[in-house]
This record gives sequence, structure tokens and C-alpha cells, in this order.
Amino acid sequence: MFRQNKIYFTGLIAVLLFSTLFLLINGKAAAFISLNSYHPFLLNVFFINYTFMGDGIFALCLTAAVLFYFKRKQEGLALLYSFLISGIAVQIIKNLVNSPRPKLFFEAGQYLHFIDGVSLANNSSFPSGHTATAFAIATVMVVMMKNKSWQLFILIATVLVGYSRIYLAQHFLLDIIIGAIIGSASGVLSVYLAKNIKGIKRSIKKMHRLSPDTAPLPSAIQPV
Repeated sequence: MFRQNKIYFTGLIAVLLFSTLFLLINGKAAAFISLNSYHPFLLNVFFINYTFMGDGIFALCLTAAVLFYFKRKQEGLALLYSFLISGIAVQIIKNLVNSPRPKLFFEAGQYLHFIDGVSLANNSSFPSGHTATAFAIATVMVVMMKNKSWQLFILIATVLVGYSRIYLAQHFLLDIIIGAIIGSASGVLSVYLAKNIKGIKRSIKKMHRLSPDTAPLPSAIQPV
């Protein structure tokens, strides 16, 4: 899997390492402001619309199209699994970690580029669900597509989804990094499940047949 898609995975690792280093050097608040100081109107419009690429509705529509329109069952199931696995993982962490979004984190006047109707103010910042969904979908697409020349384009497009969450003041860089890791891991696991689902089902049935709990109980009536 990794050998055949080394452009995508090498680029992904490089982005994660660089982002982590940038975060460690600058800190949470300074890294956010450094990445988010340029806000022209056209970029606002672009990222407000582009961030939808990491939305759950987009993921489900893409999955439905692959399953029912293109009739690619294995690919469609992998997309569905990746969306579900990444989504469940993100929601579990969000409910365990109380992390304020930038609009609550910064005091008045510290950051001036909040966008009305877009920048949320709650405590569910960590990790980024949009980023996890985007990287889950991207990983499945890259691994399962036959044309490997799209790897770099898909990586860049997915990184932009993650950046859109910072640009729109929805998340911090750490939220994006962890979201990307969750999404990528979910994508790899989902491809494995989709490709081996029949074998997994057979193994479960075999284990069930061999389970002591399913063995026939001895008759209560003994022959005389």
C-alpha cells in the first residue's frame, strides 16, 4: 500500500512533521495568528465554500455516488467505513477533551478576522472533524485508484481543507494535525477492511462455530 502510493504518504508525513515543528516553535496562539493574518475578500469566499469538502454531507454524497452510480462496491464501502471510523474517533475525543475554539480562546481584540456566521464559539475544537473526514476520503481515493498520477493533487487539495479550518477560525493547528492523523489512519484501516471483508466474515463464522458456548449441551436424560 505505501510503496505504490509513496508520493502521497511521503508528502503527508512531510506536512505533518513540518506542521508539528512549526507548532512547537511558535506555540498554539502564535502559530494560529501567523497562519491566519491575510484575509482578502476573495479568499474568504473561496474558503467558506471550499471547507465543505470536509463536511459529512459531502462524504456521504461521494460514497453514495461511488456505490450506486459508478457501482464500485469495494471503493464505496471503503469510503463509508473511513467516514464512520474517523467520525466516531473524532466525536469520542471531542467529548473527552474540552478545548475552546479560537473565538472563545482569544480575548477581544487579539484576533480580528472572525467571519460572522462561520466562526463558531464552543468547546469542541479538538480535533478537527472536517480535516479527519477529508484525509480519510483522500487516503481511500489515493490507495484504491488505479491512476497514481493524482496523488500529489489530492494531497494538496486535502491539506487546503485542513487549512480552511484555520483560515475560518474554526480550529488551531494542533486540531488539524490530529485530525489528519485520525483521518489517514481511518482511511488505511478502511481499505484493509473493504478488501478483506469476506475473509474477516469467514474467520468470525469459523470462530463462532468453534466457540465452546455454541457446542451442543449434553442431554439431561441419560440412557438406562
